[in-house]
Order: sequence, then C-alpha cells, then structure tokens
Amino acid sequence: MTNADKAQTLAALYSAPEILRVVNVWDVVSAQAITALDQTAALATAGHSIAATYGYPDGQIPRELMIDMVGRIAASTELPVSADLDDGYDDAGETTRLAIGAGVVGANVEDRLKPLAESVAVVEAIVKAGEAEGVPFVLNARTDAFVRGGGRPVDESIADAIERGRAFLDAGATSVFVPGILDADVTRRLVEGIGQRKVSVIGLPGALTAAEYEALGVARISYGPTTQRVALTALQDVATSLYADGVIPEGTRALN
Repeated sequence: MTNADKAQTLAALYSAPEILRVVNVWDVVSAQAITALDQTAALATAGHSIAATYGYPDGQIPRELMIDMVGRIAASTELPVSADLDDGYDDAGETTRLAIGAGVVGANVEDRLKPLAESVAVVEAIVKAGEAEGVPFVLNARTDAFVRGGGRPVDESIADAIERGRAFLDAGATSVFVPGILDADVTRRLVEGIGQRKVSVIGLPGALTAAEYEALGVARISYGPTTQRVALTALQDVATSLYADGVIPEGTRALN
C-alpha cells in the first residue's frame, strides 16, 4: 500500500465501532514481534521508550534520531504506523514531512498545555504538511490537560481537555489523546464533550479495560512506555534467575 492508503486504513480503524488497540513498540525487533500477532491492525511507537533506547530522557531525543527509528519501524511492516513525535520539535510541519518521508502515516503530538492558539497552530501545520505530501495524515492530537494539570480540580481539567480537543478537531486532527488514569465518569464526560470515537486514552495500572473504554465510545487505547517496562522487567527477572544458576525458560520463542 502507499502511504496515502495506509493513512486511510488507519483513519478507518479510529472511526470503527471497535476500539483500536495499539501495543506500543520502540525498535524494529519489538515492532516485528507485535506485527507477527494476528490481532495487530496498526503499530504505534512510544517516544519515551525510543528516547530510553538511545539513552535520552523523555522528550529530549534529537529529532533526527527519532525519525530514523520510526522510519526503521515503518520499513519493517506493511501495517500503518503512528509515531509519537513529542511536541513536534519546534517545527511540527517539517517534522511531519520528515515522518511521512520515513513511512509514518499518523502521529501523537502533545500540547504540553501551551496557549491554545499556539497549540491549534501546531495542529494546522501538521495537517497542512500531510496535505502537501498527499497523505491524509492521522493526527492523534494530545492534550496534557490531566498530566500537566498541576493538581487542579478534575472539572477544570475536563473542561480544558474538551475545549482543546474541539479546537484540535476543528483544525483537522483525527482524534484527541487525553493521557491520564481516566475513570468511567471522566471518560464519559470527555466523550460527550469531544465526540464519539474521537477520544484516545492510555492503558495504565488502575485505568479501565479496553472493553470498558470501548463501551464508553473511545476510539483508541495505547500503552506508552509501559510495554517496554514490562519487557525490561522480564529481562531483569530472567537475569536474576540465571545469576542464581537458573536456565532459560522452556517455551522461549525466537522472534527475530
């Protein structure tokens, strides 16, 4: 498929009645492991995990390294790939152009609670870059209304997320990513305010299940850096066993 075809496929997954479940990957081998599963319809990268792979704190990896890795991931699969592009690296339009050139057809880009007009301009730049490249780029515009809310009342964060989410959709975003541990009531209010199949969430310990979010009208659930943490936990656990004169567990699969 062309990039435009993949983007259309990804957009259809967002609007489908079933919630889009994406298990975040961070390098080629993790992408191949997830692509090999029959349930996988699309891939999403985790920016925090890619930054950690290169030894950078979250949000501080240079753009060229991020684009290189998401491009390698996109080249490893025929599935549509949505990339975590942090805040757009101060030039969201050019970052989007580079990502499309690398084979990426969608992205998360975060507002970091910058002024609304500035955040809307970023969304507009991303959408225009996709149009210029002939790709209906699938932007999962992220608002940090909860994770950067600074302990303000939840009603204020909900209102802020809805205002920003509506503005992002009006500017051409496909959906609105609202990270945080969202209970059923908060999620219901966000969906009512932003739209059915327009809200994207993250699955964290203490959050609802994918099926519960689906029933509330959520479009997508992803898992951010937690998938890499699970993998690294398993690595430490097996290393501890091997140091104690253990053996590699039977049933260990060769995934590359």
